[in-house]
Amino acid sequence: MVIMIRTMTTRWTLFVPVLAALVLAVSWGRDIPGVVVVVVSAALVGAVLAAVQHAETVAHRVGEPFGSLLLAVAVTVIEVALIVTMMISGGEKTASLARDTVFAAVMITCNGIFGLVLLVGALRRRIAVFNAEGTGAALATVATLSTLSLVLPTFTTSKPGPEFSPAQLAFAAVASLLLYGLFVMVQTVRHRDDFLPVEGDGAVDDEDGGDGHGVPTARQALVSLALLLLALVCVVGLAKVVSPALEDGIAAVGLPPSAVGVVIAMLVLLPETLAAVNAARRDQVQIGLNLSLGSAMASIGLTIPAIAVASIWLDGPLVLGLGATQMVLLALTMLVGVLTVVPGRATLLQSGVHLVLFGSFVFLAASP
Repeated sequence: MVIMIRTMTTRWTLFVPVLAALVLAVSWGRDIPGVVVVVVSAALVGAVLAAVQHAETVAHRVGEPFGSLLLAVAVTVIEVALIVTMMISGGEKTASLARDTVFAAVMITCNGIFGLVLLVGALRRRIAVFNAEGTGAALATVATLSTLSLVLPTFTTSKPGPEFSPAQLAFAAVASLLLYGLFVMVQTVRHRDDFLPVEGDGAVDDEDGGDGHGVPTARQALVSLALLLLALVCVVGLAKVVSPALEDGIAAVGLPPSAVGVVIAMLVLLPETLAAVNAARRDQVQIGLNLSLGSAMASIGLTIPAIAVASIWLDGPLVLGLGATQMVLLALTMLVGVLTVVPGRATLLQSGVHLVLFGSFVFLAASP
């Protein structure tokens, strides 16, 4: 019976990304009716679930923290490509798209995913334990990248409005890329132990097969990597396909256009969310936090350099500076994050604080 269940699981993770790719190919660039929206949404959910399964297989093969890093970078690279494509084709109406997307990603990861991981960890063992050194270094990097890229443009004076001058944008892009690269080197080479789970045996259920010792073979890992990338492309592409329907629905209920960006960001970050929660359920809270903060870091560290290069061909302004309400939420998030991380342990209270901050972000996006 166990073998049969594992075989069925393996089969659905193989064909669902391919099916989602076919749905994406048929629906891309077309106005789809309501019935087709349901089909596309179902394919989107299937692609998310398949991506999580394949990400865990690859992570089990390469080990931590490489697995968390791989998923965060893969999702972000595809997300950046989508942002740049939309900005090139959207003109001036997408001037703030990069800012809104990156800020939404930071709030979702640093409050939503972060809070969920701590919640699951605290429910399982009363106290969620993690490595304060590694998590604190990641949070400090996210705070620095967020301030340099999203806060300073509101206060610089070289150009009117919340925008960087070309020289300032180039500096922010280079600084973001260097800082992200430095963090990756520290996380994977010099201080790798700071990003490994503190509690639990680190075992991953052998649901995707293995070499007889619970570790997937190299061939299985390569197949899962290819299907992971395909599934992530489908997640972002299908989210773009359903976005017009979301825009119409949100406009119909009287919500501001910024709410669309929040919904799209949530859809794109679903693979990381599920993978992080699954890690916390296996008593691997640190891996969940690696995914959370790593996704926020990659979103800024890769998006800003890509936008800086794309700005050579983009027409119109590039708005990066946050508004007052957004800056207050960002500052409060970083302050609370520091107080949560320093002890190296968290209870239901800390998870509740982060989830309330995430709820506040969602509410203020819907009712600014």
